[in-house]
Amino acid sequence: MNQELAGIGPRLRIARRDRNLTLEELAGAAGISASTLSRLESGKRQANLELLVPLIRQLGIRLDDLLPHEVRDPRVRRSSIRRGGLIITPLAPDSSPVRTFKIDYPRAKRRPAKRVHTGYEWIYVLNGSILLQLGDRDLILGPGEAAEFDTREPHAISATQEGPAQVLSIFNAEGVRMHTHGAGDVE
Repeated sequence: MNQELAGIGPRLRIARRDRNLTLEELAGAAGISASTLSRLESGKRQANLELLVPLIRQLGIRLDDLLPHEVRDPRVRRSSIRRGGLIITPLAPDSSPVRTFKIDYPRAKRRPAKRVHTGYEWIYVLNGSILLQLGDRDLILGPGEAAEFDTREPHAISATQEGPAQVLSIFNAEGVRMHTHGAGDVE
């Protein structure tokens, strides 16, 4: 039996159970026997349009809902970006609603200028230590520490003078533009 057709029965069973219907209730409403529906759901009877059309009408679903959906390759294959001494590695597809990056900060030689932009940022230190300048505060975060902040507050992030650091950073689309493109860069 075709792989696509083999999955119809279990998906039909899930749709029926999601609507809290018994075999007898759905079969009766669709004008087929409960044993036929049971065999269809268990894969012992091959699906055909004559059986499926009345069932999907009663369930309020489309025939496509019973067919397998193409599963996209979950691997992320994007190049790292080098900017201002940072190595910024995208960890999510560009189309993802969550913008996630691994950022490698070199050992700090001086404090970076604070920036302000819309959104929120979340950072998690993987290794090394970072200096988070947030408003009037200077915070040192080490491995395993995290911070979340409103990016409308003046802020800057850098490794400390002791050595490089690596963080996971999550922010909105405006934060991505601010962190991956300089003022003169073209998107």
